[in-house]
Amino acid sequence: MNIGLTGGIASGKSFVSTYLSEKGLPIIDADKIARQVVEPGTPALEQIVNQFGEKILQTDGHLDRKALGSIVFASEEKRNQLNRIVHPAVREKMLHDAAAYKEEGYDTIIFDIPLLVESHLFHLVDQVWIVYVDEETQLTRLMERDGSTREEALQRIRAQIPLDQKIQYGDQVIKNSGTKQETAQQIDQLLRELQQ
Repeated sequence: MNIGLTGGIASGKSFVSTYLSEKGLPIIDADKIARQVVEPGTPALEQIVNQFGEKILQTDGHLDRKALGSIVFASEEKRNQLNRIVHPAVREKMLHDAAAYKEEGYDTIIFDIPLLVESHLFHLVDQVWIVYVDEETQLTRLMERDGSTREEALQRIRAQIPLDQKIQYGDQVIKNSGTKQETAQQIDQLLRELQQ
């Protein structure tokens, strides 16, 4: 069973992913893979530089995420250009890693994919689990986490499908506006249901 874990920015998906990992489930983390596929010398980084120019590189040749972020978060067109470069490279590595876990004997694999819904990656997974928080909680957490202004935080939240809409794509919804213990209890229940 491949489970797609998703949510919105600052929804607490990382907590859920970490908890599942602690329960012994292998995690394929799309964000980590997205960083790996744009390391210096990779084809994806070369394409990004060709598309956006040398200004998105740090002096050591690594991607300057903040510089690139300021370009793509302000323009849906630019964001789509970036996604057309990065997403295929990420998908290829995710499938490679999943095959390796299956060879090791794992039955259930968690695909931690923040933009699963936006990128229509449903074909990669058997079930979609959505981590949900209300927008005010999401906004507060994002401002606290990144030290961003309310406007900056709203801009980043609005770059994704609102969680209120996203939950319709979920086979399961993990409500994460309460305590970590309450969230953990929901996850434990979902894992029990998987084993039945």
